[in-house]
Amino acid sequence: MSPVKGEDPYFYFTWNVTYGTLSPAGVPQQVILINNEFPGPNINSTSNNNIVVNVFNNLDEPFLFHWAGIQQRKNSWQDGMAGTNCPIMPGTNFTYHFQVKDQIGSYFYYPSLGMHRAAGGFGGLRVNSRLLIPVPYADPEDDYTVLIGDWYTKSHTTLSKFLDSGRALGRPQAVLVNGQNAKGDGTDKPLFTMKPGKTYKYRICNVGLKNSLNFRIQNHPMKLVEMEGSHTVQNAYDSLDVHLGQCFGVLVTADQEPKDYYMVASSRFTKTVLTGKGIIRYENGKGPASPEIPEAPVGWAWSLNQFRSFRWNLTASAARPNPQGSYHYGQINITRTVKLINSVSRDNGKLRYALNGVSHTDPETPLKLADYFGISDKVFKNDTIVDNPSADVGNSVTIQPNVIKFEYRTFIEIVFENHEKSVQSYNLNGYSFFAVAIEPGTWTPEKRKNYNLLDGVSRHTIQVFPKSWAAIMLTFDNVGMWNLRSELAENRYLGQQMYISVPTPERSLRDEYNIPENALLCGAVTSLPKPAPYT
Repeated sequence: MSPVKGEDPYFYFTWNVTYGTLSPAGVPQQVILINNEFPGPNINSTSNNNIVVNVFNNLDEPFLFHWAGIQQRKNSWQDGMAGTNCPIMPGTNFTYHFQVKDQIGSYFYYPSLGMHRAAGGFGGLRVNSRLLIPVPYADPEDDYTVLIGDWYTKSHTTLSKFLDSGRALGRPQAVLVNGQNAKGDGTDKPLFTMKPGKTYKYRICNVGLKNSLNFRIQNHPMKLVEMEGSHTVQNAYDSLDVHLGQCFGVLVTADQEPKDYYMVASSRFTKTVLTGKGIIRYENGKGPASPEIPEAPVGWAWSLNQFRSFRWNLTASAARPNPQGSYHYGQINITRTVKLINSVSRDNGKLRYALNGVSHTDPETPLKLADYFGISDKVFKNDTIVDNPSADVGNSVTIQPNVIKFEYRTFIEIVFENHEKSVQSYNLNGYSFFAVAIEPGTWTPEKRKNYNLLDGVSRHTIQVFPKSWAAIMLTFDNVGMWNLRSELAENRYLGQQMYISVPTPERSLRDEYNIPENALLCGAVTSLPKPAPYT
């Protein structure tokens, strides 16, 4: 890692992606390593840093990294999704180059193709504040990343075959904390150490595949200070529900008897509760962690109430979304409302998931490249779904690319309606949005009177509880092709995702960066001449 140049600092990483054999859940299995690490290395950056990552793919499959929550302003070329990038083929390398802007907060990266995330390849990504920009809490003694997630002991290739044959994934076998689970037999090494009396920042992200997780630390309340790039009102919590793809930044003070304590992550809304543990050790502490694990909450009403307690910190000076000045989001006129209803189908015994009756499939030519090279009509159609579907929209399902076009700089309301019995979690690339409501039942325009139009947290994920809906609002001011997906791996893999195309009215560098010199080409654009660069 080496910063150079007089402009914003550059940080260079070289990542060697390989298979390895580890036993994170007690049985040997194939995992994905980055520079022989599992989980992968943390990227520790500061706002406006340029991050340059040269990825060598030494797997036997095409590969991409996605930087979850990093907005890639004007730069969907670096987003690392099947709809934006050609994959890095086995035995080759590709260099990502992106700038982290003013979204001070906690994120993670992961492999975005197929079921690769089930084998690892994920790691923490943090964006720190520049020294000139104060954050609304004192500097912690240290800063720790905690990646929690459910885990399957079957290989990612086996899981893909299940899904390709129309089968469900079934239940995971374990929950891991930073790639492991403490045994509690006295042989566990601590994941983190704390000095008595000091306060530490923990960044907790759910990098799993299926389950929401509840996270807690024995005898230590957590003060929530940040969530996915937004400073929050600083409430204290004994435990936090972390839904798939979500990240929280909390402060924890080492004010208990100096010994070992468990951090605990356990599955929520499941008949069989899976629990993962990691050890926090007090410096010079004496004594093992108590075997008595704090209880997790039960049911989703508790989780909904917790969501409603999250508030944006309006007095903090940083970690805010663009455009600056969108604080008064509740006073902006809504240009368009899109309701997305998720559904599941089992036509001919084959499982598929859909949004508004369309189950997305990735074409051989990435959507962004088809668009840029002017051949999108040969690859996909825009707006094949309707904005206000009937409740039975999922009764018949069409398998095709699902792309919706939003006009640049329009303020749009998106409503997620979940008629299923499972909790959904959605992620939008390229943006943060205001999470204004989650409620039971179905959505109607009258429900807007219950929206939080003052201090809803600006973030990039939102959960939707069973038989419930959630509403988000945002200005689509970031030109590009952006993935909106279910964070449930099975649902995403089998079609519960789509792309939002935000075109630039004129091909101008003011609105979007040029295609990178090193961009990989594939599919129908392989041999086409490159369009004239933007000016």
